[in-house]
Amino acid sequence: MKRILTAMFVLAVVLSPLLLAVDDASARAGGGRSSGSRGSRSYSSPSRPPSTSPASPSQPASPSYQQSAPSRPGWGGFGGMLGGLLLGGLIGGLLFGHGLGGGIGLLEIAIIGGLAWLAFSTMRRQQAGAPSGYATSGGYGSMPSKRDEPRGGPATLEPPMPSPPAGLSDLERGLGHIRGMDPGFDPRAFAETASDVFFKVQAAWTARSVAPVASLLTPEMAEALQRDCDRLRAERKINRLENIAVRSAEVSEAWQESGQDFVTVHFLASLLDYTTDESGARLLEGSRTEPVKFEEYWTFTRPVGPGAFRLSAIQQG
Repeated sequence: MKRILTAMFVLAVVLSPLLLAVDDASARAGGGRSSGSRGSRSYSSPSRPPSTSPASPSQPASPSYQQSAPSRPGWGGFGGMLGGLLLGGLIGGLLFGHGLGGGIGLLEIAIIGGLAWLAFSTMRRQQAGAPSGYATSGGYGSMPSKRDEPRGGPATLEPPMPSPPAGLSDLERGLGHIRGMDPGFDPRAFAETASDVFFKVQAAWTARSVAPVASLLTPEMAEALQRDCDRLRAERKINRLENIAVRSAEVSEAWQESGQDFVTVHFLASLLDYTTDESGARLLEGSRTEPVKFEEYWTFTRPVGPGAFRLSAIQQG
């Protein structure tokens, strides 16, 4: 019984971050929380715009279009997790009476052996894998290898798209790639268009229906926002957003991946954000008079080339 309790304790430690990530829809479009997809950057913090984050000469920012640095052979990040689990098991053993001198049973041996096998398999995959970057073999903007040439002779290749000069920031590089297929792309004009979308989406949120702005959203984003609106409607609540003032809207990130353009706009804004019952008479949350200041990053995407962007993600600052 003590061994089962120890295993349950370790499982609870592993699952606790997932349980804490659950949030309720309560404020602003998206419930005042991060949602949607930013491609490979979905789980990374958005970059601040150049005007609010001057580069440090002693610590230059590395381009974030590279998804990950090459892994060194070894245990990597998994080693820390394995060590933490083993330490957790040891502490659990002490707490539940095993001690250091009481030996271990078949359950402990099975757990340790399974984790060791998983860690060893992960290490072997890391050693065998190739480093990944912005462009990989066969990907957008990459060059074919020699083995891709036909036997009769070298293949006739189309001239590669010119790359932005070295030494540019990640944002400048991303804008350069987007302009390679859309020369007229203007980040300032895009920020203005994004501001229009910002106001329209907030109005749809208060109306508890994203149908009027569905063409401005990716299907996944429209579904997520409508699900939150339906929850508010089921609870007979209205999240009212009034006196919206956008203090600044500036493109902070731009990149390409998997045949898609991505552009993120950083918003600094304030508004009256409060929730009432459906009649509007009873205040449930927030304030009718005290404005709320907030910082958000809205990411838009489209297929590479000229075309309309759609909102794909909202992240909190």
